[in-house]
Amino acid sequence: MSRRRLAGAGALALLVALTGCGIQMPADPHGSIDRIEGGTLRAGATEQPPWVDVHDAGEPTGSEPELIEEFAAQLDAGVEWTTGSEADLLAALERGELDLVVGGFLDDTPWTDRGAVTRPYTERSTKHGTQKHVMIVRMGENALLTELETFLHEEAGS
Repeated sequence: MSRRRLAGAGALALLVALTGCGIQMPADPHGSIDRIEGGTLRAGATEQPPWVDVHDAGEPTGSEPELIEEFAAQLDAGVEWTTGSEADLLAALERGELDLVVGGFLDDTPWTDRGAVTRPYTERSTKHGTQKHVMIVRMGENALLTELETFLHEEAGS
């Protein structure tokens, strides 16, 4: 058997073995979905009306916090909100202190090196063209990203 065929057979055997071990794809290396379900979703919000309004006291309001509250309820979880600047929230996301961040982010956000963006879940036309809105989750937490995108697709119709 050639080396190429042997390598291919080995890779296929490894894939079959891993599938048999119950490894789920997509996965969360840091266990976000497992921790959130029945627990707490840690969300960051930065002000960007009408998507997110941050008030002196209390939790953020607006269309994105409402969506996140509904998403958490679907996971039988509560939401713990942290508000702040984009830079502070994305740093907290990278450190694993937050699970996701909202704030009227667009699909061309400069923060893609700090977090994983969802597919656009809604669009709006402005004088500058079409704006496609996204949310940002912790890098590598692909099961959480998939769950959120599925929810957004069902709720927002993206």
